[in-house]
Formats: sequence, C-alpha cells, structure tokens
Amino acid sequence: MRVLAAMSGGVDSAVAAARAVDAGHDVVGVHLALSTAPGALRTGSRGCCSREDAGDARRAADVLGIPFYVWDFADRFKDDVIDEFVAAYAAGQTPNPCLTCNEKIKFSALSERAVALGFDAVATGHYARLDNGELRRAVDEDKDQSYVLAVLTPQQLSRAMFPIGDTPKDQIRAEAAARQLSVANKPDSHDICFIPTGDTRAFLGATIGVRPGKVVDADSGAELGDHEGVHGFTIGQRKGLGIDAPAADGKPRYVTEIDPDSGTVTVGSSEHLQVWTIVARRAIWTSGTTPTEPFEAMVQVRAHGGLALADVEPLDGDGTDGVEGPAFRIRLRSPLTGVARGQAAVLYRPDAEAGDLVLGSGRIAVTGSVPGELATSAGK
Repeated sequence: MRVLAAMSGGVDSAVAAARAVDAGHDVVGVHLALSTAPGALRTGSRGCCSREDAGDARRAADVLGIPFYVWDFADRFKDDVIDEFVAAYAAGQTPNPCLTCNEKIKFSALSERAVALGFDAVATGHYARLDNGELRRAVDEDKDQSYVLAVLTPQQLSRAMFPIGDTPKDQIRAEAAARQLSVANKPDSHDICFIPTGDTRAFLGATIGVRPGKVVDADSGAELGDHEGVHGFTIGQRKGLGIDAPAADGKPRYVTEIDPDSGTVTVGSSEHLQVWTIVARRAIWTSGTTPTEPFEAMVQVRAHGGLALADVEPLDGDGTDGVEGPAFRIRLRSPLTGVARGQAAVLYRPDAEAGDLVLGSGRIAVTGSVPGELATSAGK
C-alpha cells in the first residue's frame, strides 16, 4: 500500500512511520504546518507544531530513507480547530481541541488530500488499535488515545493506520533509540499546541475580550464575586474562582454551572457536581450502523478518567431532548463529576473480554443531576 505517514516531530509518529516502512509499504512522510507563526520555537515540551518539530520530523524521515514534505494546513486549522475552540468556550462549553483536530484535520482534510494523491492510508502515532475496522483501546492504557479518535467515522477509520497501538510507550522509546532516531528521548508534547504558554485563560481573554459577569452560590443564589468572562471557567474547576470568603461549611467550592447568556458562573460543593444523565449530540457509530434499541455501555467523558457503566438509548434528534440530529441519552449507573458540555461522551463495550472496543461517541449537550431524569435546557 501507499501510506502517508503524518510525522509530528515526536517519537511516536517517527516509530509509526518506521513500522509502516518495515511492513513493506510505500511510505511518504508529511509534517503539518498548523501554526500561523511558523517561525515560532516550542516552549519546553509543549506543543507539536513548531519549526523545531518540523526539523525533527525531517531528520527522522531521512533516517528512514523516505520522502518528506511539509504541508501548510494553518488556515484550515485556524478555521476548524482554533476558532471552534474559542467559540465553544465563549458559549460556556469545554471543548477538546485534540479531538477536533483528529476529526477535521488529520482524518478529514489530510486524509482527503492523501486519497486524492493516490495514497491508500494515513499512518499516525496515536495510541489506539484497529481490529477489522473496529477501534480499540491501546495496549498501554496510560497512553490510550481511543477517546480522542472515537469521533472518526467508519470511512475515516478504513483509511487509518495506528502502528504503535500494540506497544507500551517505554518500548516505543527503546525502539526509536535502536533505530537511531534522534527523537527517542524527546519529551512528550502536552497541553494545547496552539497555546504554547499553557495559559488558556490568558489566550481566551485576549481573543474573546472582557465580558463581565457574576459568581453566585448554588444553594442561596448569593453573589460571591465578579469575573471577566465565562471563558475563564470550566465545570469542576476549583481554583481561580475569584471568591474571597470561604464557604460557610468550610468545604471547597467548584464551578457547577455556566450560563453564557447571563454571564453567570455558579459554584457549589462537590455534591452539586454529580451528574446522572447525559444527552450527547453529533452521534457517530463506529460500526456504521445506528442502534435501534437501548443497550449497556461503559461511558467515558474525559480523555483520561470519567468512566462509568450506563444504559444508552439512541435518539432521533427531533429536538425534544435539547438536541437535533443523531444523538443518544445516557443514564449512568453511578454518578460522574466534572462532566462538561462540549466534551465527548465515548461508549465502550461493557464486558471484560471486549471492553476496549469503541462503540461510538457524541458531544455532551445536556446533563442532569437527578437519576433517570434530564435537564430541559442546555445547562445542568
């Protein structure tokens, strides 16, 4: 097969490309230039889109003896990932930009160009596995990225390759060193690649601007403080609430609700964070077939953590549950906390034998705090 290897400049994508070569494929390496300031250097180990990363990717391709190109996707990345990220925070949501990048850049824009140029598949360094077209968790559970890949359609998965998903990370580094790849000990990228400082609140503040609002108590409704915009908060946040006085009971306060229309941020105890029901929109079924009956699944609501057994009901998306289009309702068997609108709800097989199998995903739109009941608005 002709394989396009997406090379970020890190150790994972370099080994993924090397394994594609070993498998006998005709491999071409490509680095995606996603930054609108391509001359920027990386800061510490943050990000994956800098000039240094492009150089690291090129050197890895040279060692592997494969052609290498840099493709400029900066405009598409800004429109589809950065702008959506900003708009979601402005709407009181908590988006996952890595998930959006996979959905709209790496396995949509990049894959489409690859197919147009005659490639059969796109190989990446994601920690996940494909088994007969079905998406599964990686062997290394600590590095598993199936959560951020669960937004891919069956067609997109059919053109994807994840060569390192069957190997623990420490063995990937050892393999890179044995192959004399200079990125063998390169630190992992972390945080958000287009916010190299790691200060998300400052980035959003400079982008969205000041939109003052009130911080109020969940029980009494009393005003506890002021803020400069709901974009500075996310569900479950404990620090940086701008509250001077401690709670009457001395317990920590957390962000429990965000209302972008009124600019109100509600804070309360950990008990207020409990979510029992979820409606997710933009449903994607990994098998390509929409379920018609309720079923049991393990639900994950964050990239790392937030896992619970649940009953899932497919919805026709007629708007009665606060969403339109393909959707599903989740009734949790035990409550989860820190469930934020805009994040993904990813469904896995519930049994121990095949519990690593992804069934589908959707974006969290509505949450409810009463077992078996749902909120009737976009908020909690």
